This record gives sequence, structure tokens and C-alpha cells, in this order.
Amino acid sequence: MNREELAAFLRSRRDRLTPREAGLPDGGRRRTPGLRRQEVAQLAGMSIDYYIRLEQARGPHPSRQVLSALARALMLSTDERAHLFHLACQPLGPPRLRDDVPEGTLQLIAFLDEVPAYVLNARYDLLAWNPVASALIGDLDTRPRDDLNVIRWIFRSPENAQHLGDEEKGRFARSSVADLRWAAGTYPDDPQIQALVAEMLGCSPHFARLWAEHEVRVRRQQRKRFLHPAVGPIDVICQVIRVPDRDDLRVVLYTTEPGSPSHQALRKLRQVTLSS
Repeated sequence: MNREELAAFLRSRRDRLTPREAGLPDGGRRRTPGLRRQEVAQLAGMSIDYYIRLEQARGPHPSRQVLSALARALMLSTDERAHLFHLACQPLGPPRLRDDVPEGTLQLIAFLDEVPAYVLNARYDLLAWNPVASALIGDLDTRPRDDLNVIRWIFRSPENAQHLGDEEKGRFARSSVADLRWAAGTYPDDPQIQALVAEMLGCSPHFARLWAEHEVRVRRQQRKRFLHPAVGPIDVICQVIRVPDRDDLRVVLYTTEPGSPSHQALRKLRQVTLSS
């Protein structure tokens, strides 16, 4: 049980929740930005002393009933609730993060020759991709393995994410950190995730600010705009598909509206890729 991380997560979720959102009277001026500790304890049906000990990282191992009550009281999302349980208890032991990609998944992305597709693990390492994905993101085939981590691109080597506009970079940075925090809680014994977080905290104030917010959100569908030097802007829908029986892997697909300028630009990029 990670008491320090659990305590920090509870404090961050309490601070963001207003009395009105929780169905409580405002009660005038407040010294805290969100709920008071006694209000969370009241909503969760537990003693204030027990909840204070949890927030001070000195409480006992909370039961599933207590965790469920806290998730309801703090109005946690599905991803945040799962993260809370990962921080507090692992009755079956933590899952193991692997780097192998199933053969069927490799065949899938190779078959999608008109759709940029790649395989990403929970550490944000790119493990496999098709040619059009390499052309869209930036010549992935020639990069060394240690230069294939998307988190490092965003926070250490922003020139590697130059295909995204400034606004896109901001949204993608926030969602990636929220997803990485989910991974850190889900795979607490993975040394590479812990090392990546420590590295980013040490070199990127931007990452450190986002990490301190304790936002947890598994990466799902979102829209992006790529600014490609050869074919111009491409608006895509980023589809994220979990690999069956492998929660540590996801296939990322970039699709476009049929017949749209972005669709034509993507086709042109594919032709350039095939002719080169």
C-alpha cells in the first residue's frame, strides 16, 4: 500500500470538489478551496479521525468498503476510482507490464496501410507502427529505441512533437500525464515507469506541475491536428483500442472524415511514403 500517494491523491480530490457539487450547504467563507475533511468523512460515513489519518499517510489499510465510500464521497470518475484501489490494495498482486506485441496486433496495423496505426505501452513507448504512421509522426524507423518514448518527446524534446500545434501539445501533455499516473498506480513495481516519472520530475517543471495535480484519466478517443511539412494540416480522430487480454498495450489509429481535405492529405502522404 502506497500511503503517501494515497494521501496526496485524497487531498487533491478533496480540494477540487465544492460543497455545491457534493450536495452540501456552502456555509459562507472557507479556508480551504474544496471540501473540509469532516465533510468528506460525513459523506463517506466514517469517523473524521480515520479520514484524517488516511490523509496524513498514517492510516490503516482501508477495506474495499471504505474505498468505495470514499470514491462516492469524492465523486471520482471510473479511472480515478480504479486508481484509488490500485494505490490502496492489490489483493491479487500487481499486473506485469510487458514489451512483446502479439502477432495478431502486428498483422492488424500492417493491414491498415491507409490508416496511421501504432502500438503504445503504458510507459508511452512506441513498440510497433506501420509506414504511414512513421511518415505522419516523423520517420520512426530511423530513431534509436531510447528516442521512441512519447512522454520524453513532449517534455524533454519538444522538437520531436513539432507535428502538433501549441494548443494540441498542451491538451496532449495533460492527457498523457493523467494516463501515465494511471499506469504508475496500476504497475507500481515497474522500475521503468518509476524511473520515467523521476526523470521527468527532475527535468521538466511543466510535467511536475501536471503531475502534482493528481489527475487520473485513461487515454481514449480524442481529436488532433497534425501540421505536416509535406502535406499541410491533417485533422484526425485518434482512436485508442485496448489489445485483448493486455491492458498494458493499446493500438492507436488516426482516422479522417472520408472525402475531407484531411483525408486527401493523408492519401497524398501515403503516396509520398510509397514512392520514397
